[in-house]
Amino acid sequence: MEIAILGASYGSLLSTKLLMAGHNVTLVCLPKEADLINAAGTQVRIKLRNEDAHRSFYSQELPGQLTATTPAKMQPADFDLIGMAMQEPQYSAPEVVALLQRIAATGKPCMSIMNMPPLAYLKRIPALNEIDLSACYTDDSVWADFDPENVTLCSPDPQAFRPPEEELNVLHVGLPTNFKVAAFKTKSHNAIIEQLAADIDSVRVDDKEIPVKLKVHQSLFVPLAKWSMLITGNYRCVQKGGIQSIKDAVHTDLDKSRALYNYVGGIVEELGGNPSDGVPFEKYAAAATSLLKPSSAARAIDGGATRIERVDRVVQTIGQHLGKKNPEIDAIVAAVDARLAANKSETLEPV
Repeated sequence: MEIAILGASYGSLLSTKLLMAGHNVTLVCLPKEADLINAAGTQVRIKLRNEDAHRSFYSQELPGQLTATTPAKMQPADFDLIGMAMQEPQYSAPEVVALLQRIAATGKPCMSIMNMPPLAYLKRIPALNEIDLSACYTDDSVWADFDPENVTLCSPDPQAFRPPEEELNVLHVGLPTNFKVAAFKTKSHNAIIEQLAADIDSVRVDDKEIPVKLKVHQSLFVPLAKWSMLITGNYRCVQKGGIQSIKDAVHTDLDKSRALYNYVGGIVEELGGNPSDGVPFEKYAAAATSLLKPSSAARAIDGGATRIERVDRVVQTIGQHLGKKNPEIDAIVAAVDARLAANKSETLEPV
């Protein structure tokens, strides 16, 4: 199959899995990234089960073919599936907005691996149609042209980052868990992701399975299990005077973390989710012991970003609508707001 993925950073993890399975991938990214990837390919480092060191998987050595292009040059009609792997604020860039309009017009199936779900996906959840979440997005209008039936969400549970000392085509996977994708409503769209999941599952290296599978789930709420993790770990990395690791955010006060985690899980259940859709806190807390770096959102803020994905605001807004206001959530949102506001003030030209 021919797969396009918007975003060459986190998107290179999914692309590597697809290339291993023999599919062709086009990464849509900035010109500098596209030139580098077309010249040198990508390198993704993954640790296999029971191995001490990471292995490097080079795109140029894999069965599928990898290319890269820019938003202006990408032709959505050429692809069977379109993945969305950029940070939510990036979708408001003019050239990306124009691309999203072209994608929506084709009716091609779109699979997001964003932390921030596309608004078109959330419209598939009836209870959320009563809640105005537009203010949580950098530009909610970019999703207006999408038919919700053509959009699904894949929980971005694997943790990965670009090592700052490396080139832009290198990705290091810190926690090689699975991508969990909700099924489409359309049978033909589901046939695509089910085939991709089976092909990825069949790949072996030295007779060993490769971590980071694609798992298809019927429930729309399985990908939303990531919300508890994001609130309990990722956004609490943001501190008034700096940032902390996800491990410290979770384990400094485990009882408080458990209460917050279960609160967010309860919000998802009230929207229609089942307890079995989520991940038990104990399992998440155990995984968090290996997450020794601050979250990407926290690192972005510490680096001066003025906009990040605001899942914290999504959860806060839903909770307030359901009459479940939570002071811990409010404190998290306030901390992120304050740091972003400070960054904005520093970017203003002096009078």
